[in-house]
Amino acid sequence: MTDEEIEIHWAPRVRQQDIRRLYETDARGLYDEELINEVGWSLYMRCESLIVAVEAARGRVKCPRCGEIIPHHGAPDEVLHCAGCGWEIPWSTYFKSFQHKQLSGAEPVVELFQEFMARFPAASNPREKMVLIDTLIHGFHQSLLGDPTRTTAVNLIEGRYHEVVGFLDGLTYGEGSTPGTRQRLAEWREKIDRTAEEWSDARLKRLKQLRYERPSSG
Repeated sequence: MTDEEIEIHWAPRVRQQDIRRLYETDARGLYDEELINEVGWSLYMRCESLIVAVEAARGRVKCPRCGEIIPHHGAPDEVLHCAGCGWEIPWSTYFKSFQHKQLSGAEPVVELFQEFMARFPAASNPREKMVLIDTLIHGFHQSLLGDPTRTTAVNLIEGRYHEVVGFLDGLTYGEGSTPGTRQRLAEWREKIDRTAEEWSDARLKRLKQLRYERPSSG
């Protein structure tokens, strides 16, 4: 690995155990400010990484050394060169550094993450921070029509998609939970059920199409 590659860093997804502890504490009506900040800032850095990766895919790479924006066209043999500090790397190498790492999303996801990044540092108390965290991890990717397609939690929390869905669905809530979190969970579950039905219908239609297209053995 070259020195230029070593300078590329993508924040990891947040550990499930940290999110679990956060919700268990919240369910008891307690605000562990240290834990809230730990989870919140980890999510902040993950949001930032996704936004940087999305911008890179759109043709605007942020130099990891000095922060200069490097415009590019995405050609396989293109070499990224930073005019500010001289950092240089093939685009194909840079692209592979964030490929298959759940660092992609359409504009509504970017806007959701940008809103969290704008509001979390300015939040004045633990309760407000908890609401922001809860809203973020229960967000959704959307279709062109604005319909939910999959939860954004898979971009933020470690695990495969169905593992993350099951994890969020099993989080602890109690009488002391921050107001609004239970309602948000119910809304999230309704959207998850809807997207699961749509996926099931799509798979069924695809199977029928494959059967129709399959050549006859006779």
